[in-house]
Amino acid sequence: MTMHLLRHIIGISLGVVLCAGIGLAADPAEVEKFVKARIEIGEMMTNYFQGGERFKEGQRPSPEQMKEMGADINAKLSALLGKYGLTVEEYRKRSPEVFADDAAVKRYLGEHPDLKARYEALPLDRMGRGGSTGRGY
Repeated sequence: MTMHLLRHIIGISLGVVLCAGIGLAADPAEVEKFVKARIEIGEMMTNYFQGGERFKEGQRPSPEQMKEMGADINAKLSALLGKYGLTVEEYRKRSPEVFADDAAVKRYLGEHPDLKARYEALPLDRMGRGGSTGRGY
């Protein structure tokens, strides 16, 4: 009797886990949209900070300059994400969920070698913020 009950509990538990996993699988259209957005964001940020010519070597920007840079970056980011029907808030909220489906992301990139090369060329961290795993944009 207890073995029978244990089998049912295990079976139900596995069923719940499998259903939850299927429910969390990212929609291919969402994967495409978020991968393309991440690539463009990464390239934009890389180009924005490339060369470090905005300030003298070893000098940090002033608080006013930081505020201006933040506003400039947010404006560019909003425009870029608008092409994909996303806001900055939506992208920040949903991207961890979409990119958590590593298999779907790899499958999409495998089908698009040109995008895969651009994706893999992105920095692995968000401009020194640390603690990030993967391409942090």
